Amino acid sequence: MESSLAYHEPSIKIIVILSGFLLLLNIVNHVLDKLIYCGLIGQVLLGIAAGTPGAGWLPREFEEAAMQLGYLGLLLIVYEGGLSTSFKSLKANILLSSGVAATGIAAPMGLSFILSPMVGASPLQAFAAGAALCSTSLGTTFTILGTSGLSSTRLGVVLTSAAMMDDVVGLIMVQVISNLGGDNFTAVTVVRPVVVSIGFAVAAPLVCRFIVQPTTHFLNSTREKSQGGKLDRLLSLTHTAFAVHTIVLLALVVGGTYSGTSGLFAAYIAGAAISWWDSELPHPTGKTATAAPTGETLTSSAPTSRKANEGADTTQDQPQLPEQLPCPASSSGHEVYKAYYGVVVEHFLKPLFFASIGFSIPVTRMFSGPIVWRGVVYAVFMTLAKIGCGIWLISFATPLHSIQKFVGKVSALGKTKSKGLAPGNQCAAAPEPTSQTPAASSSGVLEEPSETPTNTTAITTKNASPDPEMPVSLYPASILAFAMVARGEIGFLISALAEANGIFGRQSGAAAQPSELFLIVTWAISLCTIGGPICVGLLVGRVKKLESNRPTREKRNVLGAWGVS
Repeated sequence: MESSLAYHEPSIKIIVILSGFLLLLNIVNHVLDKLIYCGLIGQVLLGIAAGTPGAGWLPREFEEAAMQLGYLGLLLIVYEGGLSTSFKSLKANILLSSGVAATGIAAPMGLSFILSPMVGASPLQAFAAGAALCSTSLGTTFTILGTSGLSSTRLGVVLTSAAMMDDVVGLIMVQVISNLGGDNFTAVTVVRPVVVSIGFAVAAPLVCRFIVQPTTHFLNSTREKSQGGKLDRLLSLTHTAFAVHTIVLLALVVGGTYSGTSGLFAAYIAGAAISWWDSELPHPTGKTATAAPTGETLTSSAPTSRKANEGADTTQDQPQLPEQLPCPASSSGHEVYKAYYGVVVEHFLKPLFFASIGFSIPVTRMFSGPIVWRGVVYAVFMTLAKIGCGIWLISFATPLHSIQKFVGKVSALGKTKSKGLAPGNQCAAAPEPTSQTPAASSSGVLEEPSETPTNTTAITTKNASPDPEMPVSLYPASILAFAMVARGEIGFLISALAEANGIFGRQSGAAAQPSELFLIVTWAISLCTIGGPICVGLLVGRVKKLESNRPTREKRNVLGAWGVS
């Protein structure tokens, strides 16, 4: 065993190739993101061109290191997706997400049995191919949502949770398929990943509710009793938040992997748990946050008697401010991610991940006539299978909903007419908003509180309307459908395992020659992974263009209820 690794200065050729490859990955990503919102496609194509499938310019050692670093980037991409989870939207749409996920699993699995008459595949081979094509690329999904700005919208929450459910099933299939070709296949092979995944999904909310929440309340009360103390200053540091978040992420990923579930699923749970802690629990904000309420109370202490006589609306709101404050921006999950992980993930780890997908596509073996047309036909069927997920959003605008909306308008019209018959009712209702304006302008102290209710009402009507605006077209359903099409890393992983274990019929003596079924499945995965994000990018660009082309008229959200947070 060697005692150390001898240091050698790399040649200038290697330095130029590696630096040029990394620069091209970022340049292509930036250009394509501006044009069609899917720079990841350029990174995949660069991986094909420069890696082993293409020109072979990159050293083998670099490709292996890029795969490992890229998977680390994938974990952080999924973790960021968990940080973007809105729990109010998730609770409201959990059944819808489950329906979308079930469609995205059942349809590819069922349609994969067309491989039996097409290439003479056995039921086991068709099942393995369907398992590879039932997944949804988490890295691609979160990248599309982040680029298009749809991460926190209702559409983004439904898409994220459905893609995660699909990948949990796909990752369970990884454990199953890895043992299907051997003699040690038992019921534990199937049951263990399922039980562990369900256990993680159930245990995480229980731990947050019965351990994290009481501990947070105890620490908050301790910090409030000794503001400015050692504990308060320690927990107010951004470095402390970074350490805690990293420990939670590593603990869940390592624990989930060793227990039998997917590290990606554990990374998503870690991000979602931190997002819940940031948004759902109260947090003391230390000196910087307590200074703002005290400043407001000092400026409003003079006219207290006048506000008590006029109606103490603002005085009722001010004592609630310290209790309702969310996590400080500098220590929230998103801010910590931006400060410590964001730049490295965006410009180094994520490009390597998508390039490593390109490394695994055997382009030189795929261009024979029978394989091409069969792969394209199978890709069309697999695209249609995932496009079927969009039906769940089309059903949102049903004829029954239109009838209910019409009846509601008629009843509301009758109520307004009946109110108008009362003498002086309209006159009493109209001056109320205008009467607050003179009161605000008479004293400079009262001017600021009078503006905040108007701003909050404007925000609530846009984001939290009880009757959200319906989409003007099929854009939400189309975006969801095509975003589910990309298979990506999980699909390649499952198909590679099936090929390595001989499920796809690979000959033992032809180690360098992939099987025909493996190449057909690879065609389908590649076309879906490339075509899906392109379609989503074009649709998002069209939606943004429609929204920006209404300068004179009233702005309307093209995505309707699916485009709000």
